[in-house]
Amino acid sequence: MKIQIINGPNLNLLGVREPAVYGKSSFNDYLERLHQIYSDIELEYYQSNVEGELINKIQECGFDFDGIVLNAGGYTHTSVAIRDAIKAVTTPVIEVHISNVHAREEFRHKSMLSAVCEGVIAGFGMDSYRLAIDAIKYKYLSNK
Repeated sequence: MKIQIINGPNLNLLGVREPAVYGKSSFNDYLERLHQIYSDIELEYYQSNVEGELINKIQECGFDFDGIVLNAGGYTHTSVAIRDAIKAVTTPVIEVHISNVHAREEFRHKSMLSAVCEGVIAGFGMDSYRLAIDAIKYKYLSNK
């Protein structure tokens, strides 16, 4: 099983950026934990602050991976182009958010991506990623 994790803008600052909202751990620290938990899954990680690079990565892995875990950051609320990329690929995408976006500013309540994703997980801190991987793993196993 092969899963791509994609993080969007400003998520390279996890552990430093607004720790009260996003926690004190860097994503690389959490990724090590995910590799330990899912030693049976090939987890790949990519982060970019650039919309076009995120689209390129979705297209690159969107036809031969078993799942994509996507935290598009602020692009969640603005990017028709990322939405179109998700819709164009065959690999299921799970939209994740570290914080509960519905308990935050009103502009974060609307996602451009949710309708074309397999599902959405938000508000469980970094464990939102683990829950998304579990969802992909469960779906994969139930389809075998």
